[in-house]
Amino acid sequence: MALGLNVESKSSGDILPILKFDAKAGDFIRQDRFQDASGAWTKSEEEIKLPLKFAADFENMEVGWLSFASGHPDFAMTRVGGEMPNRPSPDHKQAFRIRLTNNDLGLRELSGSSKTLLRAMDRLHDEYVSQSAANPGKFAVVEVTELETTKVNTPQGELRFKSPVWHIASWMDTPKAFQGDAEPAPAPYSGEPAMPEGGSEDDADLF
Repeated sequence: MALGLNVESKSSGDILPILKFDAKAGDFIRQDRFQDASGAWTKSEEEIKLPLKFAADFENMEVGWLSFASGHPDFAMTRVGGEMPNRPSPDHKQAFRIRLTNNDLGLRELSGSSKTLLRAMDRLHDEYVSQSAANPGKFAVVEVTELETTKVNTPQGELRFKSPVWHIASWMDTPKAFQGDAEPAPAPYSGEPAMPEGGSEDDADLF
């Protein structure tokens, strides 16, 4: 339980573009905000097919609390290993937040509070910790190969949730997106593979 979260219990800064995971449907979804013809901000969502590969910033990963009660994500977070913040409200659930990147998605943020996703991330973080000493200064490249289903018995009957089956496939030097001078996230996928201008050959090879 390296994340320090109790996933068995019953019960911000600049906003990055989001990659979210729907634990009921079992979908990774890229979410982009853009201005329509009237100038109003709206968002688009696109399902990402598996397999999926991305570099993850485990070194700056955060854990804490997340609520959507206001209609927008409300985080109270700390770096992994830091002192857990107080729970802001009963609506807040234990959660994690991590930056990730690949050439199609650009720099994004993945967060979640579903227990199935928390357990999967906890195992992945344990894998990171076990390998990080042998890869100093490197970033883990995570590959999501498939999904697994968990059945949960509730007073309302049996519910089914999904979680990613992922592992650390390799390690790489710091991606440009994590160096503080990254370009904005690419436009929603158009069917043609693309590499952000200025990306390194290593980034192109891996993603």
